[in-house]
Amino acid sequence: MDSGDAPTRRKWLSLVSTGLVAPGLLAAGPAAATLSPPSGGEAAGARTFNIRDFGAKGDGKTLDTKAVQAAIDAASGDRGGTVLVPAGVFAIGTVEMKSNVTLHIAAQGKLLGSADGSQYHAAGAIPLGGDATLRDGNVGLIFAVHAENVTIEGPGTIDGQGAEFRAPRRGVPPPSGRGGSRRPYHLLFYRCRNVRVRDLFLRDSAYHSVRVIESDFVWCDGLRIYNRVNGNNDGFHFISSRYVHVANCDVQSQDDACALFGSCEFVTITNSTFSTRWAVFRFGGGNPQNIAISNCVIYDTFGCPIKMQFGPEARAQNILFANLVLEDVTGPISIDLTDRAPFGATPSQPSEKGFVRNIMFHGIRARVVAHGRQLPDFPFPQHFRPGETRQCIVLNSVQDAFLEGVTLSDVHVTYGGGGTAEEARREVPPIAGEYFEMGTPPAYGLYARKVRGLTLDNVRFNLERPDLRPAVVLDRAADVAVGNLSVEGNPQADAVLRLIDTRDALIAGARLLTPAAVFARVEGASSEEITIDGGALSKAGTPLVFEAGATEKAAKLRA
Repeated sequence: MDSGDAPTRRKWLSLVSTGLVAPGLLAAGPAAATLSPPSGGEAAGARTFNIRDFGAKGDGKTLDTKAVQAAIDAASGDRGGTVLVPAGVFAIGTVEMKSNVTLHIAAQGKLLGSADGSQYHAAGAIPLGGDATLRDGNVGLIFAVHAENVTIEGPGTIDGQGAEFRAPRRGVPPPSGRGGSRRPYHLLFYRCRNVRVRDLFLRDSAYHSVRVIESDFVWCDGLRIYNRVNGNNDGFHFISSRYVHVANCDVQSQDDACALFGSCEFVTITNSTFSTRWAVFRFGGGNPQNIAISNCVIYDTFGCPIKMQFGPEARAQNILFANLVLEDVTGPISIDLTDRAPFGATPSQPSEKGFVRNIMFHGIRARVVAHGRQLPDFPFPQHFRPGETRQCIVLNSVQDAFLEGVTLSDVHVTYGGGGTAEEARREVPPIAGEYFEMGTPPAYGLYARKVRGLTLDNVRFNLERPDLRPAVVLDRAADVAVGNLSVEGNPQADAVLRLIDTRDALIAGARLLTPAAVFARVEGASSEEITIDGGALSKAGTPLVFEAGATEKAAKLRA
């Protein structure tokens, strides 16, 4: 076609309307475009579809949902392609991503969730009910169901205007008219494959930011998530997904920063920073396994940074936490296992006994404060329960269940202290629920109940102020190996270590950092085969005492 044959603007628009030119090709003007069939050919799957060419205004007021959806549908019909969100603020309700489509939001582009709740609709293919992890709604600002090769990328912004979905007070509907589990997530994926979310700023979701359900091969890279305008403002929420990889992200959330519910497996999370009111790495139910979390910084987290809660049928194993910095947090680690029947189960329903085993914490440096505080950018009070104060590392199993094969290696924690003699003597109720439900633990460093195969190697607990609780309490623990434990004592405290009905334990090379009345107190008639081997215990007035039915045969002290 020579210059004399160049089509007029009207003719180009006519060609677009008949599908002979992808609308995005007009962005640079007709003279720069190339004629192509509507689908197939060498350019199939590689064209760019600018949402402005489909009628999007980008003025922040006009609803551009139909234009964005039309561009996605056009790309899908062309065997895939890139949908471009250029500079501008594009207000939308629910849109659906399709297979083989990339949604690219330019640096000055923003998708703005509508403040009108009627602009959102549920993804009917996503079931609700049944598993507790699927009770949290099925509405997304952007969602995909049974799709593959889906990419949502920046460097632009998705703003959910989540404050519009928070009720000002109980009994009053939120400004958007849509609340509870009907609130939209930023991004919602269900049974998808090959999903990439990268280089985006995701802010102010009405609910969770990125929710991924029963999907395989998921990459989340280079995301900044700021989600603190509503309740249940999670960052990432993965449910029974496999081959999931999170890297180079910064998450500031109101609720769980990175939840892994159900049967997640083959997961890596690395090189990221997290802050939240509740938990950062939150596990619950299912059969999570083969998960590695490393090289992360957790800060300003006033809940429990690592929280794992399992019922009797859970089969959790091979979960590693390595090279983590925890600064200004409460908690810091809680693993709870119960053999109680799950909610709603009847005695006639048989259940297969589960397990929690091979959980490792290595290379942890933490500063744990005694009390949480109000984060300054929260728009509502946080409220703290009494049991959240003066928490420690808790490994807690009840009834007939045992945690198995838990290792803490190269773990150094500085605690706020302030524990009382009353807290040191309290009986911990046989409950395995939220970390705070058991109350303030009777240890300032580690409380381990019904753990089999516990290993502590190069573990150090320091205090910022005196604490009258023991550093470590082992309650009905078995097969315990402790090497190079360094802890602080208190002359007014009963003991530095309490070993309650504990058996087959070796404590070697322990070091007492400050004076104490008693180093180890052995309790209970079931205590046996306990050896304290060497170490620096000269600061203890008495190295070893026996109480509550324990006899001198239960433990021996070797110089």
